[in-house]
This record gives sequence, structure tokens and C-alpha cells, in this order.
Amino acid sequence: MAPILFGLDKFANLLTDWPGYLAPWINDIVPGSGQDAMYIVGIIEIAAGIAVALIPRYGALLVTAWLGGIIINLLTLSGFYDVALRDFGLLVAALALARLATKYAPARHNS
Repeated sequence: MAPILFGLDKFANLLTDWPGYLAPWINDIVPGSGQDAMYIVGIIEIAAGIAVALIPRYGALLVTAWLGGIIINLLTLSGFYDVALRDFGLLVAALALARLATKYAPARHNS
């Protein structure tokens, strides 16, 4: 649920001013404003949350990759190292979920 809720908040900015978490170098390469970038981020986060719910073995890997990108962004933006560390913990948890889903929710085979 968290990725879906955070994704929805990218449209409302209720929890925080999300464009403030975007490193300037990323803001320079994405089209539009920082808020426009957050709309795209919100859509991706909602899709990742749905993917984890429906196909956790692949959705968790998507979340892992996404969190890796967020961590890179935060490490290049001074003052957000604590948030990057928290996201690293979430990345490790997403990897654990992917491994668990691979073992306990194997791919379906049509026989």
C-alpha cells in the first residue's frame, strides 16, 4: 500500500513538497518542471505498488530498482542522507520479498 499512497501524494503534496526532493541534475534532464517529474514518479510508484500486490516476484524487483534510483538521487542532493539510508533499508526488504516470492510463489506453468 505504501508505494500506492506515496504515489498518489505526488499529485497532492500533502506529506511534503516532493519537488524539493529532486536533485537539480535530474530536474535538468527531465522534461517540464519538478512537479511534472513528480507526476511521472507518482504514476511509476502506483504501478510498482500494484505490481508487488499482483506479481510480487517481479514487482519487488521493480521496487528494488526504483529505490536504487531514488537513493542515487538523494545521495547527490545534500541533506537527505537519512532518507537515503531509510530507502536503502526498504531496498533490502524489497530484495528479501523478491527472494521469498521466488521460493514460495513459484511461476505458474500451464500443463
